Amino acid sequence: MYRLLVVDDEEIIADSLYEVLSRLLPDELDVCKAYSAAEALDWMARTRIDILLTDIRMPGIDGLELTEEIVAYWPRCKVVFLTGYSEFDYAYKAIQMPGARYVLKTEGYDKVTQTVRDVLREIHEDNRILELDRQSREQRYALDAMAQGDYVRHLLQDSRQLCRERDVLTGEFRALNIALDPARPVSLALGRLCYPEGTAYSRRSELTNACRAIGSSYLEGQTRCLGVTDRHGDLVWLLQPSEDAAARFSDRMVRYLEGTLELIQETCGETLGLTMAIALSGAPCEWEAVTSQYERLRQLCQLRLSDGLSVIMTDRTDPRETLDPNEEYRIGRKAEILAAHLEADRREKFFEGLEEVAGRALQPDANVQTTVEAYYAVALALLSYINRWGLQGQIGDYGKLMHLNDHASMKDGFQYLSRVAEDIFGIKRLDEKERASCAIDRICRYVNEHLGEDLSLVKLAEISYFNPTYLSRFFKQERGLNLSEYIDQCRIRRAMELLKDGELKVREVAAAVGYEAAHSFTRFFKKATGMTPQEYRDTIPIV
Repeated sequence: MYRLLVVDDEEIIADSLYEVLSRLLPDELDVCKAYSAAEALDWMARTRIDILLTDIRMPGIDGLELTEEIVAYWPRCKVVFLTGYSEFDYAYKAIQMPGARYVLKTEGYDKVTQTVRDVLREIHEDNRILELDRQSREQRYALDAMAQGDYVRHLLQDSRQLCRERDVLTGEFRALNIALDPARPVSLALGRLCYPEGTAYSRRSELTNACRAIGSSYLEGQTRCLGVTDRHGDLVWLLQPSEDAAARFSDRMVRYLEGTLELIQETCGETLGLTMAIALSGAPCEWEAVTSQYERLRQLCQLRLSDGLSVIMTDRTDPRETLDPNEEYRIGRKAEILAAHLEADRREKFFEGLEEVAGRALQPDANVQTTVEAYYAVALALLSYINRWGLQGQIGDYGKLMHLNDHASMKDGFQYLSRVAEDIFGIKRLDEKERASCAIDRICRYVNEHLGEDLSLVKLAEISYFNPTYLSRFFKQERGLNLSEYIDQCRIRRAMELLKDGELKVREVAAAVGYEAAHSFTRFFKKATGMTPQEYRDTIPIV
């Protein structure tokens, strides 16, 4: 799904364009709106922007300056300038921007919608060209990838040893043509592919290499990246911001990576027919801690919702923790076993394993780092399961899972983990269909309780722990209609209820159901019911 952002300081225009474009291609286009460049930049920091439809002349930051900011952050964003002004200097600057389009407001909605359709076709064509480029990259990088892959696989298993001496690490990078900086922290992304049943090994290898090339083609430019296949057959990217992007991204690098990884997922789905679950570092780590971060991401992927779902999970724990390598491996292995018991609903085995981990961690002579790592390994397994299955509203108090300091003692912490696990196993007695329904029901409750607030797909994805594209598909699969259509239905029902109250003005009803401008609400209401709000109110009998 692609994301279009409408920006205009004239609210009536922004609202009207939002309404028209929201209904243009609801399965393919997620539309957001902003009434200023500053508000648009907030959207840019929250989510990926694929198409920017903006007025040129606005107070403060104008459309040209806004475009430069957004394209610097999302370089594949397509730009459509919309203006009622015909000044030569503005038009000339806009036309000079590569790939930008220029539409006059006087040309009407038909021209705007046709331009958006043209831009979407251009995006699809760009993706096709990227696919051809990917195929050539596969051949060109094959020999380098073999040597780099062997080295990185060793590094993922024992980064503490291999990265101990910085000069040696620098020499290895240079010899293997690894375009990463050993003196700067690195982020990791781990992708787990879901292959069609019965796919042969050779075909899996071919598809994996294709996905790695797709990922690298999207990530290069704004990042330095190296993609390899680990010993489990999963994709791993080592990532650093490019020199130009480092200062610009600042603390927004994770948002950029999340948006770009979503594009990679979609392209792999469109061109190769594959889905991919991705786990991403929440913060960069030192090279010595790569193994620890890699193990965390593997745990996240192990606990994805289920095969066949393209989800992105971001590890929000601190990747800089370090442990004795042997102890780290044992804890990671124990956490994997506990996660497997949780997935398979083996309650007794899970609690036997948890008791063993807690008993070892709470020994008087236990290493503090080992104890902390053991707690967080189990907590991460539980939290990942809760998030992937959308159990947030059904688990009593799970907010302290990733906050060890909120517990009075380490013993209290492990007892808390046991209670959360008990709640999860209780809920797991529901079948899969009921769990999916619970997640959608929770989203529906949120919509009905917050009709006057931001109900964009991006916002609902943030509060439901899904990525926007997956949430859109998942909702339609479960309810048989688009999420935007469901929101419109809720707004109409609520508006009808409120209009029965003669004390409320139409503009107050509009605000209560999410319309800042009364004229936009009137147009929306008439389209849905065939009457204006006032005409509907007039039909209500006086009691």
